[in-house]
Amino acid sequence: MQPYPGPGGKWQISTEGGTEPVWNSNERELFYRQGNKMMAADVTTQPTFSAGKPKMLFEGSYLLTAGTFPNYDVSSDGQRFLMLKPSEQPEPAATQINVVLNWFEELKRKVPAK
Repeated sequence: MQPYPGPGGKWQISTEGGTEPVWNSNERELFYRQGNKMMAADVTTQPTFSAGKPKMLFEGSYLLTAGTFPNYDVSSDGQRFLMLKPSEQPEPAATQINVVLNWFEELKRKVPAK
């Protein structure tokens, strides 16, 4: 962790790695993912920076993000998480492809220009 925009020091929150960090709205707790574990660390920034020992909140097989943005969100009180869980049903194989021709012409008829 480091201030943005700088200057300032750097502090390590997790000794076992972590991804997808999200601040609690109270700005005193940092949530992050460590594989299938949802972790939290208490953080103090005033008068100096300090971070508590991370604790596991819960564990489960939720979808991990492939990008840089978190694949979950936290309620404003920091007590509930909205996460994506993989489907337990296998995806059906595509058996049909529909190709729509001249769709833009139909769109112009249905939504006339102003």
